[in-house]
Amino acid sequence: MALYFLNYDLRKDRDYDKLYDKLDEFNAVRILESLWCFNRYNTSAKGLREYFKQYIDSDDGIIVSEVNDWASSDTDGSPNDLP
Repeated sequence: MALYFLNYDLRKDRDYDKLYDKLDEFNAVRILESLWCFNRYNTSAKGLREYFKQYIDSDDGIIVSEVNDWASSDTDGSPNDLP
């Protein structure tokens, strides 16, 4: 299982509901305002980016990173909170 971070910048319309619904299905944990983490099997950062792009607008930004090591301070959550 791999740990992924997803960060987004929703620009004009800022329709968060579609993206939040998908992150909820992934049992994602919010780390910062626009940074989430989740675990997945048998995928890649590129594949996840393409998957989540369908839930944001064409002018929005998104980055998905596979993470092997992390450290945090004063965050809303952490990968330790994942189910």
